[in-house]
Amino acid sequence: MTAETNFDAVARRLSTQAGALAVAWATSRRLAARRDGARWRNAGLLWPLFAKG
Repeated sequence: MTAETNFDAVARRLSTQAGALAVAWATSRRLAARRDGARWRNAGLLWPLFAKG
């Protein structure tokens, strides 16, 4: 049994996910600094890896 893995594709997906997490984290921190409760109502900030698009 052999398994072939396209490591370029894996690295690309991980990089995309890391970028989404970084953007969500920075946005959440900015809203927290302003004491804006909207950060708890934004699904993209709560679950950044599960957002559509």
